[in-house]
Amino acid sequence: MKKITLLVVCTLALALCVGSAFAQTSEPADTLKVDYFSNANTAGAPDATLRVDNPGTSGGNLCAAIFVFDVHQEMSECCSCLVTPDGRRDFSVNTDLTSNPEIGKILTDGIIKIVSVKTSGGNCANPTGPAGLTPVAAVRAWATHIQNSNFTITETNSQDATLSATEVSSLQNGCHAIHLVGSGSGICSCGTGD
Repeated sequence: MKKITLLVVCTLALALCVGSAFAQTSEPADTLKVDYFSNANTAGAPDATLRVDNPGTSGGNLCAAIFVFDVHQEMSECCSCLVTPDGRRDFSVNTDLTSNPEIGKILTDGIIKIVSVKTSGGNCANPTGPAGLTPVAAVRAWATHIQNSNFTITETNSQDATLSATEVSSLQNGCHAIHLVGSGSGICSCGTGD
């Protein structure tokens, strides 16, 4: 009888732990894409491209909230760009994502985070403040990468990552700081398309 009671107690404890893990605030799956860039703004190297599309599975227009970081985890640029259903937007890493750094240094290597978010009144607002990011699953992304060996170009899907409430807050606050002190610096541009 003690073994059965112990087994029941352990099972309930495990169920509570699993339940609390799922109950913690996290955003819907497939809302955060992460990629890297290398050899940007490098003499002799070609420009890399980030491609973002909206497959239309969310039922409407979306915004691709984009956050560009240097290799020291400091946000350099951010912006939010409209992507219509079945639409695609192409970003030049050199021109659209790294040419207007808030940190004052043009990047050569770094990280790009893309959050798929709802539009606000049909438009893409700055991804700042408490209501700046309302994640919704859908946006897809690919990027070309300029490799170190003879500047060979490769292309891969951007990787899915878990978007937590903490990450949403961090991205919003970092972009908000850029908008406050950047005087126009640190705002990336929305490329071409759509």
